[in-house]
Amino acid sequence: MTSRRPNRIDLHTHTTRSDGVLSPLELFAEMRNYGMRVVAITDHDSVEGVRELGAAEVGGDRFGMRLIPGIEMNAVAGDDLGHLWPGEVHILGYGVDIDDERLAAALRAQRAARDARIDETLDRLRQLDAGLADAVVSRLDRRDTSLGRPHLARALIAAGRAADVPDAFDRFLARGRPAYVRRRGLSVRGCLDAIRAAGGIPVLAHSSQAPEQPELIDLLVDWGLGGLEVYYGGYGGSGHGFRADARLRLERFANERGLLATGGSDYHGDAVSYADAQVSTFVPDAVGEALLSALSLPASLP
Repeated sequence: MTSRRPNRIDLHTHTTRSDGVLSPLELFAEMRNYGMRVVAITDHDSVEGVRELGAAEVGGDRFGMRLIPGIEMNAVAGDDLGHLWPGEVHILGYGVDIDDERLAAALRAQRAARDARIDETLDRLRQLDAGLADAVVSRLDRRDTSLGRPHLARALIAAGRAADVPDAFDRFLARGRPAYVRRRGLSVRGCLDAIRAAGGIPVLAHSSQAPEQPELIDLLVDWGLGGLEVYYGGYGGSGHGFRADARLRLERFANERGLLATGGSDYHGDAVSYADAQVSTFVPDAVGEALLSALSLPASLP
């Protein structure tokens, strides 16, 4: 039996500039050591990780690895989507100009909404248990670039009130749990517009149900959607990756709609190492080449 070649493409990763556990330089080193060829940093509502790597002059092809500037914007599905999609929509953006002012303004608004959500969640924790809320506050670094529920989950773990991140969500932070607060922020169309204005290609993240939502996808395409995340490892190897049948449906659906197929590990680092996360992730080389071509970058792998 022939073993599968290690993955060389990872277009969905997170650093400490949002809710990952590795700094941008640490994650870049892990990617390089693993042998990646085309990668993207896609922090939630922040491009500061990409900026940090640029300042350190580790981008380009100097290390045999091409870094695509990216973003993951957490959009609120509101009146603009009507009945088509409840809750949140996550939009990845590839090839964005990280200095674009319209994108910068959108990200400032997103982070302000994140801060407000954190404050409301802490209020709910305080109503449950004042001591618990104080313990979380003492372990929460408000200087983090783009705060989210994973930061609260890690604070709950440090306070001894949760065993791990899934446990923290199951007990306190997930939808329907006592400290859950609905997200506020930009609409889906607002996020798509911000990514397009910055020269990027918007891609719908980790939505295995997309083929069953053709009306929604066609609407998003009309608004500027350019791709679907087809090859999904799932939260850094925690077992939530797309099954083979879902990947096949997504491949066919993306091809029918003329959408780019992308993929990645969605690495955060809470549970496994970067190398271990690749066990549940495989993105064909052709996916990286197609994205580079769409971004008018050299399409051959480094």
